Amino acid sequence: MKNRLQKHLLVACSTSLTLAAALAAQASPKLAAAPVQYHATIQNVKYVYATAEPIAHIPSGGIVETNTLDAFGNVLRKPGDTLSMVKGDNPLTGPFFVDGAEPGDTLAVKILDLQVDGDQGVGAFEPGFGALNSTNYTAMLGPALPEKIWFYPIDHATNTATFKALDSNFSVKIPLHPFFGCIGVAPAGGEARSSIVPAEFGGNMDAPEASVGNTVYFPVNAPGALLYIGDGHAAMGDGEVDGTAIEVPLRARFQVSVIKGQKINWPRFENDHAIMAVGAYRPLDDSLRIAFTELVGWIHRDYGLSEMDAYELLSKVGRIDLTEMVDPNYVVVASIDKKYLPARK
Repeated sequence: MKNRLQKHLLVACSTSLTLAAALAAQASPKLAAAPVQYHATIQNVKYVYATAEPIAHIPSGGIVETNTLDAFGNVLRKPGDTLSMVKGDNPLTGPFFVDGAEPGDTLAVKILDLQVDGDQGVGAFEPGFGALNSTNYTAMLGPALPEKIWFYPIDHATNTATFKALDSNFSVKIPLHPFFGCIGVAPAGGEARSSIVPAEFGGNMDAPEASVGNTVYFPVNAPGALLYIGDGHAAMGDGEVDGTAIEVPLRARFQVSVIKGQKINWPRFENDHAIMAVGAYRPLDDSLRIAFTELVGWIHRDYGLSEMDAYELLSKVGRIDLTEMVDPNYVVVASIDKKYLPARK
């Protein structure tokens, strides 16, 4: 009896020490690794989302500090510059290999800080691009609209950019809202996709939701996920109707994390107040259907409502953001405020 009691005391003591060690570890987290720093130049950017040699390896939970070039490679600087000077559209910084990410996982990218990296932004119209002009697929008679380039002085003190009309003496200040026009991972099936294209892997979504305070989720299609960023925007109207935002280079800080064994089909955004699902396709109504179908599934899986109840609720309080309708696929972001949802499971 005495030996048995001693044995129980030893087991209890050992268990208590194990629990105490676990609690101590939680109370005193390990020192975070230093952020991974990288500097992008016109010589090392990419123009496709693809399986490629990574520029850096990032641990899950790690932080990246880097920069991006503007959509024109930072070459349009002054009146008289033309789009013929541009090497390629939407140069991308990346890819970043996230350790532990495998197909079937989800990559979470929390955007911690974005700063406009300069004192000027650029807007441009290019014939054959934009929502209100003819293209090879939307053929119209009549002359093509001419190439135009606008320059936007940026005032960091007031956090504004100034639009100056080219054909009249008019100007107006626009509040800055920096975000990634391009953020995505390597596509599935070993595909290489242009930096102009938004699709299931993310890409050129032109979504203002890709901004500070938000987390964006991607399906992992290749080992390491292979994350790319670029196409910085200082501000953009819904739809990006003439094909550009206020295009700027950015300084960025973000955190990457791997969610093991959880698969999603399309990119998602989340913040403290809302969940948001992306649809990117043509025609526009199919983009909307994808976004809302994904949102119904997210509510069903994570919040416990039936699909029909989620469908009905979204019909009453859901919202959409038409982020762009100028790229090869159009993009809709469907969202719902968390205040309308039950507690997360």
